[in-house]
Amino acid sequence: MSDAFAEALRSAITTRGLGLERIRDRLLRQGVSVSPATLSYWQSGRSRPERRESLQALALIEDVLEVPTGSLSGLLGPPRPRGRWLNRVPDPGFAAYWPSPDPVADAVRSVDTRWDDRLTRLSQHDVVTVGADRTERSFRSRQVLRAECDGPDRWVVVLHLDEHGHPPPLIEPVRHCRLGQTVSRPEDGLLVAELLFDRPLSRGDTVITEHILVNQPPHPLATNYERKFRRPVREYVLEVSFEEPPKAITRYERWEGDVEHAVSVTAETSVHGVALNFGPGYYGFRWSW
Repeated sequence: MSDAFAEALRSAITTRGLGLERIRDRLLRQGVSVSPATLSYWQSGRSRPERRESLQALALIEDVLEVPTGSLSGLLGPPRPRGRWLNRVPDPGFAAYWPSPDPVADAVRSVDTRWDDRLTRLSQHDVVTVGADRTERSFRSRQVLRAECDGPDRWVVVLHLDEHGHPPPLIEPVRHCRLGQTVSRPEDGLLVAELLFDRPLSRGDTVITEHILVNQPPHPLATNYERKFRRPVREYVLEVSFEEPPKAITRYERWEGDVEHAVSVTAETSVHGVALNFGPGYYGFRWSW
């Protein structure tokens, strides 16, 4: 897989007609430093981007070279077994990072989670819509998964509403999935659902699924959104769209046992964050009105 990456990078550089120095200069204008020597190593196959900073730089390189987003990073394959990646990360359990883990663990026992650890999270993209009345309206999610064995046929979704007692959201499969078993516990603010794939996957197969969660009135007040990862994800993109901008927005994240890290973001009608090779942990935005 790394040879395929080197070949694709080398071809993209040749097609674009940019020298390594010019690529370095364009990255510097965006506040990212990658030396020509490093770029040379990557395109020759002597090394590849693995560290978080390198993968963030690769996303910008794809833009500079005018190739489709993810076309180069998708050729890297799993990182070498070191650091925080899948084979070296202990499983924190399905209820990890939830404020009240016991109800989550109990609800999850009612669905089939046997395949969850055999699906590698390649990409996750969440789009959150907040209404002009400052309430949560919908959550659209797209995920790209790869089977690490024969048989995976479903993905389990867990949603928690901070305000308990509200009607559970309606879950709508959009692409390459259908609804399986669901568990709704409004008193705990929980919804757990199985999304069944079009067919069971064989080892090495990938699947792209999309679904939407639509809140029912009375809509809960929107003050934050976060995605919890019990297993690492290669790429996570979170977008929040506001019909009316809040006063202040903060992006925050927590890796494994690290202290939560927060960054203030300019309040706008739409914000997004990107995390590469992220987790276990959680990543999100919080805001004030």
